Amino acid sequence: MRDPFDNAPSAVEIQALATKALDGIPENLRRHLGGVAILVEEFPDEEIRAEMGLESPFDLLGLYHGVSLNQKSVGAAPEDVDRIFLYRRPLLDLWCEGGDSLEDIVHNTIVHEIGHHFGFSDDDMERLEHGPD
Repeated sequence: MRDPFDNAPSAVEIQALATKALDGIPENLRRHLGGVAILVEEFPDEEIRAEMGLESPFDLLGLYHGVSLNQKSVGAAPEDVDRIFLYRRPLLDLWCEGGDSLEDIVHNTIVHEIGHHFGFSDDDMERLEHGPD
């Protein structure tokens, strides 16, 4: 699929791709995403890079920040809004490197971060994507 962009997509255009990806999530899962904000930033900030031990700011496409559903207490008041960050420049860098459309890259990143919202580890998601070894 050819991407419909003449120039590097803006944060607003990446936000639109993220919204489209969310619209494709099955309703039985999407109804649990009402309190999750999607934010597009250029790069992860220095604190996130240090916390995650990133060698480069291009090493992270997205990040879920919040308390996963499997860890939330029904009676506890939320301390902050759950957020999914998409990092524009690393997404664009990956897009420029290869054969996947930007829409597919954003979709895969959103789905991965939503997995964290539901409490899936990276290993859990890997098994779901590729099956048991």
